[in-house]
Amino acid sequence: MELELLGMNFTCFVASLRDFQLPSQTCLLPLFSQVLGYAIVAASSIVKVPQIYLIIKGRSVKGLSSTAFELEVVGYTLALAFCIYKKLPFSTYGELSFLLIQALIIVGLIYNLTPNLGVSSWVRAALYCAFAPTILSGGLNPSLLEALYACQHAIFFFSRVPQIVKNYQSKQTGQLSLLTSLMNLLGSSARLFTSIQAGAPISMVIGSSLGIITHGVLVLQIRSYGKLKSQ
Repeated sequence: MELELLGMNFTCFVASLRDFQLPSQTCLLPLFSQVLGYAIVAASSIVKVPQIYLIIKGRSVKGLSSTAFELEVVGYTLALAFCIYKKLPFSTYGELSFLLIQALIIVGLIYNLTPNLGVSSWVRAALYCAFAPTILSGGLNPSLLEALYACQHAIFFFSRVPQIVKNYQSKQTGQLSLLTSLMNLLGSSARLFTSIQAGAPISMVIGSSLGIITHGVLVLQIRSYGKLKSQ
């Protein structure tokens, strides 16, 4: 008798315990990967909340790169649209929906709290609002969507580069949240494991690896520049 919950098969795990045996590695690893996938989805619902809280509390977006967060929004939108189009299991991409909503809130706060924002930022916002519904609803040509999705890892990588460069140039990280950056680092590490375990395409493995590197750099910058500021 198959024992499944939310697409996770517990049959071999329960059978081993019933026989007073430890589950085998071939039984545990796939199950652990699926459970971890749902854990990532759950954690993603609050991962950017510390960043949002810091901005609202300080009424400041000092040190934050608007370009970095705008590119994040584009990357999350393309990735979410592709996963919906492919009808993938929610546990493999569910975090994208929560991350997109939170990233949009942060961009909205940056726009609201930045004096003299400039016309170009509003033009980018208008273009996103015009095209995002079409992309997410599956109205984009599948070939074009796949081509754009192939670029998402580069988009995410270059979304973090402006923030890293800005931190390096100013030798401070302003309102950048250590907790959010740390959770992003842990999330990328966990997603790397689940991608390898699920036999995901090499592009996903590379994307998670780049996430580990860039989020790791941000965590180090926050810690290092925070110490310099306190001296």
